[in-house]
Amino acid sequence: MRFDVITLFPEMFSSIKDEGVIARGIKKCLLSINTWQLRDFSNNKHRNIDDASYGGGAGMVMQVQPIRDCINKIKQTSPNTKVIYLSPQGEKLTHKLAKELSTLDSITLLCGRYEGVDERVIAHDVDMEVSIGDYVISGGELAAMVLIDAISRQIPKVLGNQDSLNDSFANGQLDYPHYTRPEIIDGQQVPEVLLSGHQAKIDAWRQNQAINNTQKKRKDLVKK
Repeated sequence: MRFDVITLFPEMFSSIKDEGVIARGIKKCLLSINTWQLRDFSNNKHRNIDDASYGGGAGMVMQVQPIRDCINKIKQTSPNTKVIYLSPQGEKLTHKLAKELSTLDSITLLCGRYEGVDERVIAHDVDMEVSIGDYVISGGELAAMVLIDAISRQIPKVLGNQDSLNDSFANGQLDYPHYTRPEIIDGQQVPEVLLSGHQAKIDAWRQNQAINNTQKKRKDLVKK
């Protein structure tokens, strides 16, 4: 999977490129993350990429020309890339959507700032808008990192095993509780079934706990 990220702050992505699951996926040549400094595509000496909004109002709007030029540059080597704009107006990110996107070969992520991007970019250059939740953050970079992580976990061999098959939401419900050593701490005991060595009973307990967890914490999932 190839990720291309259009951003004003490419240095932010070193946190996922150099550490953790994503870094391991890159080392295995299963993932690649290319960051593109949008100011490099500005057509003025001050490297400005935004301007005042027509009709007035607070905040600046990111211009069409540098964004479009950057996307066209990416498409020279990845012509079939899917261009996604991280936006609070987009489709809500879910496990199902992450899994669907993980089947693609190339994704370009456009990170907005200020008041967002010129609507003509969304209409003519963007294939899809995605939101990570009903709240506002300062820019699309953090949202892009969340999307990259969620997608990458679904790509075979990135995790090195099939752990993603048991993640919360993978089966439409939350995960079951987990325990580790010591067996007893502050009078709290690990459930006996987990110490039994009887895998069928352990699997049944975990499934039951996952159902109870979902009913208790996420009634909206139960309704679905």
